[in-house]
Amino acid sequence: MLLAAGLAGFFVYDLQGGGPIRSIVWLILSNAVEVLTAALCLNSSFEGVPRLNSVKALARYSFYAVFLAPFLGAFLGALSTSSHYWASWKVAFFSEALGFLTLMPAILGWVRGIPTYSQKPRTYYVEAAAMLVAVFIVGYLAFAAPGNSSRPALLYSLVPLLLWSTLRFGSTGVSTSMIAIAFVSIWGAVHGRGPFTAPGPVINVLSLQLFLFFTVAPFMTLAALVEESKDAEQTLRQRDRDLNEAQRLAQTGSWQWDPGTDAVTWSAELYCLAGYDPKLPPPSFKDHEQLFTPESWDRLKQSVERTLRMGVPYELDLEAIRSDGTRIWLTSRGEAVVDGSGHPLYLRGTIQDITDRKLSEEALFAMSGRLITAQEEERARIARELHDDLSQRMALLQIALEQFKQGMPGLSSQDQQQLSNIAEMAAEVSSDIHSLSHQLHPTRLDTLGLVDSLKGFCREFSLQYKLPVQFLHTDIPGQIPNDVTLCLFRIVQEALRNVVKHSGATEAEVELSGNDDELDLCVSDSGQGFNLESLKGVVGLGLISMRERVRLVGGHLSIESNPSHGTRIRVRIPQVAITARVHVRAYHDPNEPAA
Repeated sequence: MLLAAGLAGFFVYDLQGGGPIRSIVWLILSNAVEVLTAALCLNSSFEGVPRLNSVKALARYSFYAVFLAPFLGAFLGALSTSSHYWASWKVAFFSEALGFLTLMPAILGWVRGIPTYSQKPRTYYVEAAAMLVAVFIVGYLAFAAPGNSSRPALLYSLVPLLLWSTLRFGSTGVSTSMIAIAFVSIWGAVHGRGPFTAPGPVINVLSLQLFLFFTVAPFMTLAALVEESKDAEQTLRQRDRDLNEAQRLAQTGSWQWDPGTDAVTWSAELYCLAGYDPKLPPPSFKDHEQLFTPESWDRLKQSVERTLRMGVPYELDLEAIRSDGTRIWLTSRGEAVVDGSGHPLYLRGTIQDITDRKLSEEALFAMSGRLITAQEEERARIARELHDDLSQRMALLQIALEQFKQGMPGLSSQDQQQLSNIAEMAAEVSSDIHSLSHQLHPTRLDTLGLVDSLKGFCREFSLQYKLPVQFLHTDIPGQIPNDVTLCLFRIVQEALRNVVKHSGATEAEVELSGNDDELDLCVSDSGQGFNLESLKGVVGLGLISMRERVRLVGGHLSIESNPSHGTRIRVRIPQVAITARVHVRAYHDPNEPAA
C-alpha cells in the first residue's frame, strides 16, 4: 500500500510538472521493479532492517540493492527518454545504484540511531557538524567554485574528510558525506562549474555518476571493515566483562604462563585473590614462591615441572599468602598447550578460592577428632570398669562357688555337676569380660608397643574365629606416637572383623612395614572380594571410621578389591606426619596423659 501511494504521488507530481505521460509511466514502472526487487531480496537476506556493519552484509546488500534492482529497473527506465537506449540505460542504472549506495544507508543509519541520540555526548555532535561543514567547504572548492574546472587535483582533498567520516562515523558518516558531495557536485555541474562541464549532457552526467560511485564504494567497504572490527572488539570486551563477572562470583581466576619467555598473564579476579595491584604486571613464575607457603610451593613446582615434562594436567590444594600477609586456601589447576610435535607452548589454568571450604573441612575434621577421642576415652572408662570392677566381682564369685562346693561334701553327684557347670559359666563370663575389656581399650599398646600388640591380637583372633591370620613386620621405627599406634591397631581390628563377616576367606594377612618415607599397613584376604563401584553411596560406618582415623593422623587409606580376587586395605602414613607428632609430643608435659 505504501509503495502504491508513493508511486501515485510521484505520478501526480511529475504530471503537474509537465512531463510526458509516456516517460512518467516508464519511470514509475522502473521504480516499482527496483523497489520490489530490492525489498523482497533484502527481506529474505536480512533479519529486520539491514545493517551494513560487516563486509558480508555489505556484499549482500550491494548485490541485491545496488546491482540487481537497478540492473532490472534500468531496462524500463531507459525507455522514458528518446535518447540512445543504452546510453540512457547506463544513466538510469548508475543513478539508482548511487541512490541505494548513498541515500539508503544514510536513511537507515539515521533511523537506527534515533534511540541512542540522547545518549551520545555533545562532542559527538560537534565533531559531526565540523565534519559536514568541512565536506561542504572542500566540496564547494572542488566542484562549485568559479574557475576551478581545470584543477581536478582538488578532488583528492576530499579523501582525508571521507577517511574521517569512515573511521569516526561508519557507513552512516560515509553515506551522509557522499550526499553532501553529490549535492555540491551536481549543483556545480548544473551551473557550469567544476570538472564535470564537458560538452554533452549525457557524458557529463555519466562521468559525474561514475566519479561518485567509485568514490563511495571503497569508503563504504572500509566503513564495513571498521564497523566489523569495532563490533568484534565490543563483543570481545563484553565476553571479557562476562568472564570477569563469572570469575568474581565463582572466586576463580585464570592465568597463563609462557615457559620460554617467563611471561605471565593474570585475570582480574586472580589479582583480587592475590591482593595485587591490577596496574602492576603479575610476578614471574620464580617470584610465585613468595605467594605460597614452602610446602605448597614445593608441590606446585614439582607438578608444573611434571606437566612440562610429561604433559599431564595437575590439580592441587595450596596454602597461599596474600600481599597483606593473610593466608587463604586455593585450588590450582593447570594444563599444557602443546604444538603438533607434543612440545609444550605454554601453560594455562585456574585458581579458585576454597578458604571457606577448607575452614568447614577443618571444623569437621576437628569435630571428628573430638568424637573419636571421646569415643576412645569412653571405651577406656568402660574397659577400666570392666577390668577393675566386674572382673574382680567375677573372680570373687568364682572363689565363692569353689568354697561353697568344698564346704558341702554331702551334695549329690547331680548337684555337684550343676555347681561345676555354674562355676564354668562364671569362668567363661569372666574370660569374656576380660577379652571385651582388652577390645575396648588395648592396654597392651602402652606396655608392649604396636608390633607385639598386633602379633598378640592376630594370634587371639585366629584362635577365636578359627581363621589363620599371618602377621609380618619389617623396619618398624622405634618411636611411634600413641595416636598413630592406636589408629593402626583399630584399623587391623575393623579390617579383620570385616574379613570374618563379609569375605568368606580361609586366611588373612597383616603386614606392617616402614621405610624412610612412610609407615605402611596392609590387611589382605583371599576371599570373594567385591566391586568398588558398589561402595559409592553405601559406605558402612566401619569404613567411615577407618578413613576418619587415618585422616586424623595425616595418612591415606585405599581399598583394592575385585570379585573373586580378595580385598586389600592399605594405610600409608608419611614419616613427616609421624615425626611432627613425635616432636609435638616431646613438648607436652611428661605428666600429661597421652591422647
